[in-house]
Amino acid sequence: MVFNRKEYSQDVLLHLYQNLLKPRLIEEKMLILLRQGKVSKWFSGIGQEAISVGSTLALEADEYILPLHRNLGVFTGRNVPLDRLFAQWQGKTHGFTKGRDRSFHFGTNEHHIVGMISHLGPQLAVADGIALADLLDKKQKVTLVYSGDGGASEGDFHEALNVAAVWQLPVIFMIENNGYGLSTPSNEQFRFKSFTDKGPAYGMEAVQIDGNNVLEVYDTVRRLAEDLRQNPRPILLEALTFRMRGHEEASGTKYVPQELFEEWAQKDPVETYEKWLLDENLLDQEARMRFRETIKREIEEGLKVADALPMPVADAATEIADMYQPFEPASSEQPAADASTTEKRYVDAISDGLRQSMERYPELVLMGQDIAEYGGVFKITDGFVAQFGKERVRNTPLCESAILGAGLGLSIRGKKAMVEMQFADFVTCGFNQIVNNLAKSYYRWGQHADVVVRMPTGAGSAAGPFHSQSNEAWFTHTPGLKVVFPSNPHDAKGLLNAAIEDPNPVMYFEHKLLYRSISGPVPDAYYTTPIGKAALVREGEEMSIITYGIGVHWATQLADELNLSADILDLRTLLPWDEEAVRKTVSKTGRVILLHEDTLTGGLGGEIAAWIAEHCFQYLDAPVQRVASLDTAVPFAPPLEKIFLPQQRLRERVEKLLAY
Repeated sequence: MVFNRKEYSQDVLLHLYQNLLKPRLIEEKMLILLRQGKVSKWFSGIGQEAISVGSTLALEADEYILPLHRNLGVFTGRNVPLDRLFAQWQGKTHGFTKGRDRSFHFGTNEHHIVGMISHLGPQLAVADGIALADLLDKKQKVTLVYSGDGGASEGDFHEALNVAAVWQLPVIFMIENNGYGLSTPSNEQFRFKSFTDKGPAYGMEAVQIDGNNVLEVYDTVRRLAEDLRQNPRPILLEALTFRMRGHEEASGTKYVPQELFEEWAQKDPVETYEKWLLDENLLDQEARMRFRETIKREIEEGLKVADALPMPVADAATEIADMYQPFEPASSEQPAADASTTEKRYVDAISDGLRQSMERYPELVLMGQDIAEYGGVFKITDGFVAQFGKERVRNTPLCESAILGAGLGLSIRGKKAMVEMQFADFVTCGFNQIVNNLAKSYYRWGQHADVVVRMPTGAGSAAGPFHSQSNEAWFTHTPGLKVVFPSNPHDAKGLLNAAIEDPNPVMYFEHKLLYRSISGPVPDAYYTTPIGKAALVREGEEMSIITYGIGVHWATQLADELNLSADILDLRTLLPWDEEAVRKTVSKTGRVILLHEDTLTGGLGGEIAAWIAEHCFQYLDAPVQRVASLDTAVPFAPPLEKIFLPQQRLRERVEKLLAY
């Protein structure tokens, strides 16, 4: 292995050495503790330390790095206190996740590190969002994100690289090519010879380095970062290396030919660099031993602190509360009684709220397919580019996962994001980002995800199985998300403003059939409708119909036709839904129908029905009824769609309940 000193001073070279040595000595200690049962799992980076150490030290301290399992050198290179690292691995509250997540699954804004989730690929898009925020703020910064060769098979890899190339984001995509994805060798992962073959296909430069040569890694990343700060663009950087231990310790290494271990042992990044320093008289044996003893003492002192700490005290109320960042909306954001109003369609109220939020929050960025000059397929953002510019109203490539991940990255840098799904059905392509990244980031490490996902939803227009689904229940089962579904223009504007104001991730459902079919008075000024509060839109005595979205209109129309005296409760927010409002109407009428367009099985109506049976049984005069769409996909032909939807069954169930 050839080490090219170039112009680097002895101090720099020894600084690299100490930082290379530190994660190795920590790992050797952790492997002992693993056998003793004092840590539960370990992903070893032995043999790969030069990548994380060299690249971390090459960046400025306030530039973000997004590491993976085998990047301990990122954390030590950023001077993360060892007692907190050890407490994290032991599941102690003193760690970074309060015992809620393991190993390197955490971030720390103090050290400008965003840790991984187990799915690996989604973090690449988060790096895009961080880099985008720096570009928007005119900061000359670089973001570095790691991927393994195996993880690069994920679709998130393609999406993140493509978005970074299209938007010219200053991201270094570091591919740690160690030849295996767990036990699967590279020739079963991909057919190309080198990851440098992929860069030009995305329209970006690609560079290959010896990942075991810490000086080469440091020099290359430093040089590239300096260039990218002046000329923003992404770079694909492939670091050739080898994993000397199992994917994690329990998996072993029997699947790897022994001769590979023998070959790569000669390229050990710590031993080879140390030998070169000794040969060049840049390091002597006395200094070598002094560095080791100093690091070992630091390790023991950190362990002493971590070991003495208690395990977390479990408290259900605390756990539930910590799913969301605390937030109290400004009480002054309600329209005055004499405020001027304009008759607006549902679609125009959404557009008005979005426009006023853009004016109110300069840090708000809109992202979605065709939302810029075209104005979106439903024209919600028509004219926005002229007012706010293309930096803040961004057409995206045809991808969902990368854009949702970028929304989290923008949040990390203090911005807000609105991501439009062209149709709610397409959210499946970004499902992982929503339920595992956005929803869990605050609970895991205190990082809010200030992202609103707009979801044009619902059937009734003969659009078939992939443009008509009501999929809100996919998300009401996910703690950490908030889910809203307005039924009228007033709430459409107010709830959208409230969702954007709220720092937690909000799924905002808007029914396509209501866009241009209903109108109502909407205050001209900015205002918010409180998230989590239902609205009683009609009062009566005979029964309660609890519903939301277009169901409010079905219920109101039927009540008019039957001259029915009914409470019609519009939930408006589905997570968290308003338990007190439900209790109040159930106790008043004693007869309840739960109505929604979503399919019956697994729909939100089942959850609320169970809650009523558990908490309001004494008030009931009849069994709780559920009315919903058929348990089928949404059909295309109008006669089939009509029977799929629940309107006719609603009439039958109302008559049955009245006769009970």
